[in-house]
Amino acid sequence: MATAIDAAQVTYEAPDLDVMEKFLTAFGMTKAAGSDDQTLYMRGTGTQHHIHVTRKADRQRFGGASIEVASFDDLVELAAKPGSSPVQESTEPGGGHQVSMAMPDGVIIRAIWGREKAEPIADREPIAMNNIRDKNRVNSSVRVSVAPCTIARLGHFVLHVRNHDESMAWLNERFNFLPSDYFVPPGEQGPIVGTFVRLDLGEQLVDHHFMLVLQSDWVGVHHSAFEVTDMDAVMSSHDYLLQEGYSLDVGVGRHMLGSQVFDYWKDPFGFRIEHYTDGDTVDSGYRPTKFNGTASETTQWGNRPPLEFFQ
Repeated sequence: MATAIDAAQVTYEAPDLDVMEKFLTAFGMTKAAGSDDQTLYMRGTGTQHHIHVTRKADRQRFGGASIEVASFDDLVELAAKPGSSPVQESTEPGGGHQVSMAMPDGVIIRAIWGREKAEPIADREPIAMNNIRDKNRVNSSVRVSVAPCTIARLGHFVLHVRNHDESMAWLNERFNFLPSDYFVPPGEQGPIVGTFVRLDLGEQLVDHHFMLVLQSDWVGVHHSAFEVTDMDAVMSSHDYLLQEGYSLDVGVGRHMLGSQVFDYWKDPFGFRIEHYTDGDTVDSGYRPTKFNGTASETTQWGNRPPLEFFQ
């Protein structure tokens, strides 16, 4: 199976690229080279050429996600799977090669390799925290403005599917994903209706989850999530987005599964998008658990999502 090494991008369609660019800039992204009046490419401070793509269309919809793999041979292997495209040269800025695949419900997953890396954008250092035992900040004060934060990278995305088991079998046949935690119905021990998956990079630390696959009566994206520098970035950006009149969804709070401090917003076309920081990191030795609570119980503290949050 192919070795996935990074969440490369999420792709959307929307009728107004200027409106989307204004929001994503306020959210903390930067317009990337190659954007034009038909496609908007937005990047973070990291080395992915772009992490969020919007193509101009008459209506809004989710256009799929792209996963970076370790080698060209991974693309060749994926291209041999049923329903895959041949290995193709990418037409997106940064070049490289790709294989396009459709999950059982039709969600498009692209594997990419060889895309040109971007020069990182300088960002401030994370603010050192003074806890009751460790005084990490000495002779230095915290001074943070209410302003857009800086997005570092795409961390994960969440998909709704009609058949969880079929979708997981499809993913596991193609990529080196490992389960991190499972959703089961509230108060029960099964069946599994959601799986958090992570990258398998051996002893290298990876995020608790790279993707969440959820059983649902509809198909599409629940949200895409972008990592920021620290808690002050989450909070100062929260105030800025409120000040600019954007639509808060749920936040700020701390997740149970993955431990991230989160803040969910709605973009101007109704797509849910998340700032997060301070998530768990694990290696290949981590063993999954089962969570059988409600959506509201997925939050340890803070603004709790409504019961219908994952529906």
